[in-house]
Amino acid sequence: MPRVAMVLAAGLGTRMRPLTETRPKPLIEVAGRALIDRVLDRFAEFGVDRAVVNLHHHRQVLEAHLRGRAHPRIVFSPEAELLETGGGVAQALPLLGPDPFFVANADVLWLDGRRPALQRLAAAWDDSKMDALLLVHSAITAQGYSGPGDYFVDPLGRMRRRRFGEIAPYIFGGVQVLHPRLLRDAPSGKFSLNLLWDRAQDADRLWAIVNDGLWFHVGTPDDIVRTEAELGWIRKAP
Repeated sequence: MPRVAMVLAAGLGTRMRPLTETRPKPLIEVAGRALIDRVLDRFAEFGVDRAVVNLHHHRQVLEAHLRGRAHPRIVFSPEAELLETGGGVAQALPLLGPDPFFVANADVLWLDGRRPALQRLAAAWDDSKMDALLLVHSAITAQGYSGPGDYFVDPLGRMRRRRFGEIAPYIFGGVQVLHPRLLRDAPSGKFSLNLLWDRAQDADRLWAIVNDGLWFHVGTPDDIVRTEAELGWIRKAP
């Protein structure tokens, strides 16, 4: 059971402007709660002891906000320049330890299904055959998403990235479990986790579980309005 997590929170949030001109995107509130606090709340409920958060855009604002949290304990990984998702995790690796760990985007917003998604990820992890285990969601039911999808997933959970011209049924849901060995021989500097996922796919060590709850794309100010309306309807439903 992973007891350490990383939250990717260094991005510029350009599509969320003008809201991100004075604060980082993870501090944008949806239905009265900052996006990053929603993610950290999930980790605290699961029992994560330590969460590493990378910082860059409006670093001081985010750092000041998170210093008030006791659970999980927050450790900061500041980035002088943006390292992207893979570079951010690689830099933070000494803080994450030798065991599998969670990684979540700071702006992901999901509602659990019958079992919490983090519990399902932890239960599905098989160290003998996995280097990465991704939470994916149906591209059709993802609230606010209209793209061609990211991945195909077979009945056992093996993943294949969508090729040019294909329409894939699943999107990456912004939450995953990674083993430190995935970052062995990783490039220096900035790079995307997509590079390492492709390596894991080629080695048959990239796997997925499908989210059975709800998932919301919150990328623009208009998305906030739509998501809050959806959440309000869900709360009122019998």
